[in-house]
Amino acid sequence: MVSPPREVSAQTESMLHALTWLFRAGGAVLIGVATFGNSAASGRDLVIEMVAFAIGAVVVAYWLVTDLRPEHRQPRVLAGALIVMAAASGFASMGAHGGPLIGFAFMAAIGAGAGSSLLTGCVTTAIALVGVEAGALVTGASATSALGFPLLLIVAFVSGRNRAAYRRQAEQSAALVTQMEQLRAEQRRAAVLEERTRIAREIHDVLAHSLGALGIQLQAVHAVLGEQGDAGRALSLLGQAQRMAKDGLAETRRAVHALRADTSGLDEELAALVDTHRSRHHAAVSFRVGGQPRPLPPEATVALIRTAQEALVNTAKHAPAQPVDIGLHYGEDGVQMIISNPLPPGSPGPGAAFGTVNGGYGLTGMRERLLLIGGSLTAAPGDGRWTVTAQVPR
Repeated sequence: MVSPPREVSAQTESMLHALTWLFRAGGAVLIGVATFGNSAASGRDLVIEMVAFAIGAVVVAYWLVTDLRPEHRQPRVLAGALIVMAAASGFASMGAHGGPLIGFAFMAAIGAGAGSSLLTGCVTTAIALVGVEAGALVTGASATSALGFPLLLIVAFVSGRNRAAYRRQAEQSAALVTQMEQLRAEQRRAAVLEERTRIAREIHDVLAHSLGALGIQLQAVHAVLGEQGDAGRALSLLGQAQRMAKDGLAETRRAVHALRADTSGLDEELAALVDTHRSRHHAAVSFRVGGQPRPLPPEATVALIRTAQEALVNTAKHAPAQPVDIGLHYGEDGVQMIISNPLPPGSPGPGAAFGTVNGGYGLTGMRERLLLIGGSLTAAPGDGRWTVTAQVPR
């Protein structure tokens, strides 16, 4: 996804690097041809031009070698070489026939300006300027050359700095793209883990409810057979347990889809849950709805339904046959659900300390589920009743 642009950028940088060295090598050849091809210089001027050209050619060759073999690059040596080249070519360019040699100083100013050190670039350009002015004083060059060449060198230095700025910007952009790619990968990984956690939590809650209710039913069968010896009643209870197992399996299969698809309204789901509890446990359950009903996010609806299931299973275990009151209230800030039942004598309360009928997560898991969506859960005895209160934000 992001690799092709980065690959194109690397190819562009490589092409620009090749063109730069083609320009430098071609420039060195042209400087030599222009300086010595039809030169009438002799004596001291010829020696100065030859020395300046030799220095320039050697430095350009060394520069090329260090670029081709970065492991042998010595930045200080290269910086010193560019300074010497800039000074020699700047001085020699003020001779009667040495004008083309300013090309080496031009290369040095651009190269030093494009380097990472601003100080090195400034020093190199300044030395070149000093060389030009010194050469102008010695040779008596015209004011046009004495002012025009320095201006050309300053333009070269600024061009080098602009190239360095562009390179840094390209490197920062590439680093930013890499970071964004890593961030997107982390976000995808986090989303997958979150989805797995949600699915695992949903399956656990469905199984805990189904198996908890099934355990209660089997305990009833054991009591009927062991204490009463009523085989007919036991068979009836076993039939109910079988239906509960089938319902639990079907609900487990639907659990994953419930995380992605729209669920039924909270009122309808709770009403169905109340009817199921009445028929299974032969206990009175009242259900009231207050406020103005409105749709809730699927996560909030599922969280409240699972909380009600866990609370009812705990009630059937710890306070069997006790009446249960369920109140659902739609407020301005959110929805509150209160489930309450009388405490049996000497009982600390169903699901005390956020336990569960099977010693698992129980109401603790419900509390964590609600916290994930900004809700809350409390469960505590008071006034002879056990009350579970769940709240979800609007």
